[in-house]
Amino acid sequence: MTPMHLGQTSHLPASPEEAILDYVPNPRPSTLYCVRFVAPEFTSLCPVTGQPDFAHLVIDYAPDATIVESKSLKLFLGSFRNHAAFHEDCTVGIGQRLFEEMKPTWLRIGGYWYPRGGIPIDVFWQSGQPPAALWLPDQGVAPYRGRG
Repeated sequence: MTPMHLGQTSHLPASPEEAILDYVPNPRPSTLYCVRFVAPEFTSLCPVTGQPDFAHLVIDYAPDATIVESKSLKLFLGSFRNHAAFHEDCTVGIGQRLFEEMKPTWLRIGGYWYPRGGIPIDVFWQSGQPPAALWLPDQGVAPYRGRG
């Protein structure tokens, strides 16, 4: 399938449901490896107040037949900018959608949300146990410590 966004002018989708993720063939299908995407400025809206919520997302996955095309992933993540949902729904929903559509060997997502009301919320989801031989680095996001 030809990627819809790669090399094309693309507009930010109005919602995550409207976003189309492109997947391309894995260039190393017989190799076990980890791919990491980091979105340190992820934004969504609080479903109660409409105020912006900010998170540092880390997505790790071990591809199978396909990999997610990065421009389409950026547009998908950007579509949450005007999307009202709780931290848990955003984080788990992103992980589950990628896992269901891409069908990687394994996937995990860490959502490190900045405090609102004085409480940071960190949300983690993974598709199952990682493959035993997969090198899996720490996500590298320090716990929130306030002003340092």
